[in-house]
Amino acid sequence: MGAAPQMSPDARVAEFRKTFSRAETEVGRVIVGHEQVIRKVLTALFSGGHVLVEGVPGLGKTLMIKTAADALGLSFKRIQFTPDLMPSDIIGTQVLTESKGRREFSFRPGPIFAHMVLGDEINRATPKTQSAVLEAMEEHQVTVFGETYKLDAPFIVLATQNPIELEGTYPLPEAQMDRFLFKVVMTSPKPDELREIMKRTTGAETPVTQSIFDPATAPKEIETLKTLVREVIVAEPLERYAIALIAACTPSGPGAVPEVSQYLRFGPSPRGLQALILCAKVNALLDGRVSVAYDDVDDAIIPSLRHRLLRNFQAEAENVSTESILEQVTKRVKRPRA
Repeated sequence: MGAAPQMSPDARVAEFRKTFSRAETEVGRVIVGHEQVIRKVLTALFSGGHVLVEGVPGLGKTLMIKTAADALGLSFKRIQFTPDLMPSDIIGTQVLTESKGRREFSFRPGPIFAHMVLGDEINRATPKTQSAVLEAMEEHQVTVFGETYKLDAPFIVLATQNPIELEGTYPLPEAQMDRFLFKVVMTSPKPDELREIMKRTTGAETPVTQSIFDPATAPKEIETLKTLVREVIVAEPLERYAIALIAACTPSGPGAVPEVSQYLRFGPSPRGLQALILCAKVNALLDGRVSVAYDDVDDAIIPSLRHRLLRNFQAEAENVSTESILEQVTKRVKRPRA
């Protein structure tokens, strides 16, 4: 038999949009509202990145992530971060087993071995335990007693944290924050959304999501779609614009805007630029294009960079948020002419 014919670029873009839309619809069967949060979580998955989800308790953070895994047909594991959680509870450990009269050590994998891993209340664990997921997030592998074990693709960590509870929490180190492609914030539902939540959760029928992929082939299909994201074109003026945005957010840089120099200690690392471009590429595909536009980049700025900016004492004292600083950056940085 001959090789299957390859899809045209337009057909591949259409397939990406169809798959993304179906995933949003399936998650929306269970989750009320939070459309932009759902879109950014799916965007991170198809970009190959991780997401930090911030919100007060009861907004459905955990349910949203579990529902996304069900909708995509991917394996899912949940890790409840607590102060007494150990690194081996996450990545696994060597255990002594006996077989045919012989004793030997064998590796028992931890919950990090899944396609979608929920780190619930990640800021409740000690820094030592938090760092246990760094290698997995960056290298997609873990090392136990000198042995390296690869994680199956796709692999995405979705961590949640509560912004209002400080007692018994350990702030995430900057190195770990930087490994999240996006930071998204879930806000309280509106009155009409509350009414819909009430109907769905207190009635006789419970909404159920359906997988859009066969679980046996889901990882391969998602990896194929991730390849398409990387192929989206970024024209040279768009590259200069994205780089100018990063430079404008760097206090010590020559392109820093006044608000950045006044309120920030440190700006984003090169990972911030990577996140900006990858999100913009997904935005372009969702609009049916194979090249990035300025609006695609602008839409990606806040989720990509809000957690990579380190405010100084003056910003904290005046309650100046990173989001407001980024809004000033987008107003001041001009779009280059072609």
